[in-house]
Amino acid sequence: MSGIIAGIIGGLVIGFMSNSHISVSGPAAGLAAIVLAGITELGSFELFLVAGIIAGVIQLVLGFLRAGSISNYFPNNVIEGMLAGIGVIIILKQIPHAVGYDKDFEGNLKIFDGFNLQTYLSELSGAISPGAIVITLVSLGILLTWEKVPSLKKLKMLPGALVAVIVGILLNEAFKGSSLEISEEHLVSLPIPQTSEDFKNLITFPDFTGFLNPKVWLLGATIAIVASIETLLCIEAADRMDVHKRITDTNLELKAQGIGNLVSAFIGGLPMTSVVVRSSANANAGASSKTSAIIHGVFMLICVLSIPFLLNKIPYATLAAVLLLVGYKLASPSKIKHFWEKGKFQFLPFIVTLIAVFALDLLKGVGIGLAFSIFYLLQGNMKRAYYYSREELEGAGEIRIDLAEEVSFLNKAAIKKTLKNIEPNSKVFINAKKTSYISDDILEMIEDFANVRAKEENIEVVLEGFRTSYKEYATDQHSHIKITHKKAI
Repeated sequence: MSGIIAGIIGGLVIGFMSNSHISVSGPAAGLAAIVLAGITELGSFELFLVAGIIAGVIQLVLGFLRAGSISNYFPNNVIEGMLAGIGVIIILKQIPHAVGYDKDFEGNLKIFDGFNLQTYLSELSGAISPGAIVITLVSLGILLTWEKVPSLKKLKMLPGALVAVIVGILLNEAFKGSSLEISEEHLVSLPIPQTSEDFKNLITFPDFTGFLNPKVWLLGATIAIVASIETLLCIEAADRMDVHKRITDTNLELKAQGIGNLVSAFIGGLPMTSVVVRSSANANAGASSKTSAIIHGVFMLICVLSIPFLLNKIPYATLAAVLLLVGYKLASPSKIKHFWEKGKFQFLPFIVTLIAVFALDLLKGVGIGLAFSIFYLLQGNMKRAYYYSREELEGAGEIRIDLAEEVSFLNKAAIKKTLKNIEPNSKVFINAKKTSYISDDILEMIEDFANVRAKEENIEVVLEGFRTSYKEYATDQHSHIKITHKKAI
């Protein structure tokens, strides 16, 4: 019920405040381990809700501090690798539900935790439900038909997923009393309030004495950091799924998430983030504005309060069919082929992120993918046009080095090697005419080469296009480089 409250708030509050057109927020699988550990350590769900309030306040502060801008540094191949990894996880997590074997729960994204393939397959084969398989296949058929037939695609008010769910309920009702009937443990299970007291019990309020507990504050900070990073990753992914390629204000998103988590924790909801699976399902359904996220929150609220008995008839198998299709689209072979054709510098960070997300979890997977991207970035800077090997420089009477438009500390190693390989009695032209920025490190290195080593080894150095002081490159730093425009030092 706490998860459903978070989903409702994610739609109504975050959906209204965010300017993301595709993203849908709710309780996230990536936070499941933190939630479990937090409640276990604090010994009280009411105390845990206080940590949720603290997390919301921290996210709100991060939004005002404009911390959302860090999302601009997530490479596209890492984001796509994360999506593909999540797609693989979705498929593996939904296969048991698709065949009527629901021993594995949804919350854990670490697919290999305690995973034994032989045990898994033997238990799976012994617990297959024929009725679940029939419903899964029929649901997949409906979903694929709805996507392929143009006249059905135009029925925006009647999405294929809803039709699949309705047919799944009707089929299971028809199966009752036969060997195909799906048992209750394979159906959705929501609390059904009967009295006003039951409705009151749906909401849990925080124990505000938790504000005096240091462990609650530490847990709140942890939730805020993890939830914020996951949100920024998912927002980048959602923007890529948007057919109109609109850009979300990530600082506003952090503020919206903060307020959403505050409200959710005040009434007994779990912490939440922007969620890739929800956002992907939203995009696949043809969403083009955030209205869909808001309406989904309204529908959740109405359905939970008015028709939980009907929702409890939905087989997990038909929901698995919907998610199997979502997972396939996230990790489609065409996407893997696309990055393969882009070359190793794009493909390797993509595939490493995919595997790491699948084998570990979302944050660790993205971290490893970023590390690979940075490695190739550094390697690429070692191969810039102004680096020449010793063999190329050997015997060259005149050497010309043209600097790039921006020369940062990342280029230091390449320029240093070039200067090191220049032989005595040479003439060197270093051209900075097209350069708008040079870091202090590079300027000092060129200064040392020109004023010390060049004199000692009779190397004539001509500097072209350099500005008269480092202040012209960066107003907040200083340089004492002594240069003469177009004149040998």
